[in-house]
Amino acid sequence: MHFMLQKEVVDRITASPNTKEYGRLSVMIQYFCKPTFLFEVPPGSFNPPPKVTSAVFRLEPYATKPIVAKSEKALARLVSHVFTQRRKTLRNSLKGMLLEDGFENAGVDPMARPETLTLAQFVALSDQMVA
Repeated sequence: MHFMLQKEVVDRITASPNTKEYGRLSVMIQYFCKPTFLFEVPPGSFNPPPKVTSAVFRLEPYATKPIVAKSEKALARLVSHVFTQRRKTLRNSLKGMLLEDGFENAGVDPMARPETLTLAQFVALSDQMVA
């Protein structure tokens, strides 16, 4: 499937960990599909020209997901929660939601911040929440 959206939104969808664009949208879309940035479309391509640059990108739904969460609902809840407090460490953000040994079992540093985690680490943490 091909889409054209505002470039800033496409940057968020296709973002990798450790970037300021990486967030809830990136993680959840990348759980279900492989997003690929294709090209920019300048404002002059439209009449009247918008004040923003657009971008075209591809979403390829996975035939088989490379990583499967025990509960997609738990994954969505976790991702949403930690990115509302993206500058907090995971330990502080997840107090009361995940026991300390959950971090160790998932192989995730409790002092990490959400924007540094990979999709696989988010799935591992969410699996600990439903274990």
